[in-house]
Amino acid sequence: MTRAFVFPGQGAQTVGMGVALAEAYPAARAVFDEVDEALGTALSALIAEGPEATLTLTENAQPALMATSLAALAALGSEGLPITAAAYVAGHSLGEYSALCAAGALSLADTARLLRLRGQAMQAAVPVGQGAMAAVLGLDIETAEAVAAEAAQGAVCTAANDNDPAQVVISGARDAVARAAELAQARGARRAVMLPVSAPFHCSLMAPAAQAMAEALADVTIRPPAVPVVANVRAEAVSEPDTIRALLVEQVTGRVRWRESVAWMAGRGVTDYWEIGAGKALSGMIRRIDRAATTRAVGTPDDVAAAMAAWQEDRE
Repeated sequence: MTRAFVFPGQGAQTVGMGVALAEAYPAARAVFDEVDEALGTALSALIAEGPEATLTLTENAQPALMATSLAALAALGSEGLPITAAAYVAGHSLGEYSALCAAGALSLADTARLLRLRGQAMQAAVPVGQGAMAAVLGLDIETAEAVAAEAAQGAVCTAANDNDPAQVVISGARDAVARAAELAQARGARRAVMLPVSAPFHCSLMAPAAQAMAEALADVTIRPPAVPVVANVRAEAVSEPDTIRALLVEQVTGRVRWRESVAWMAGRGVTDYWEIGAGKALSGMIRRIDRAATTRAVGTPDDVAAAMAAWQEDRE
């Protein structure tokens, strides 16, 4: 069985995520401790205790989700599962940083600091209230692109996340995105929902954040990953450090091509996807992209035990 490890993006965060892992596995606890040290703050306490509103802030949610994913991976590793049990790793938006860290391309401390900066830079790029994002359900990417273009009327409005065959997220200036949500429903979308996000991610309004990330990434060591990483903006695997560096900058304003990324992996024989960390949102998307795929969430000690049993069974 060919397997991929996938890592969730913003929106999957919940107060208490990863706490049971940290209690059950010293290796998972060590991940949270190292992230706290790298950031110079008790992020693990915020993850464990909240408040939810503070955890949801972009600058906190991004490193918190990464830490939870890497804690789950560390728990698997302490049970004997190597990262090379996956043929590929991939992550949704910030999850791409988790994937790179999991594959050894980035150190844990650098990943935590980069994500704290990324969250701060994305929040600062557009004044609160001027940007927005909307999830459009029931339209394909081509129709969603046409809707965004028609709604723009000179403002920024673009299809930012191509999540699965019937879910596209539109991002840009608030009024334009609101027009796009209305147009989408007129074009046959089942629903078009304005999202409770603090900034319009993955569109050209994020250019100041992309510049900030370019400067930060220039000083960070990136190593060839132990497992190929499927990049959001390319929807194919990359392994060359300078390419990874450039794509992480491009990713800030570029589209998250998740549907195409999963299809690319499926085309190379991946049938089994493990969602490492918080939530199950990616698993749902994957099953809508590839109906033959199997998925597994790994975010609790029970999940780790079940995953290890399945892996051992595959090897026999």
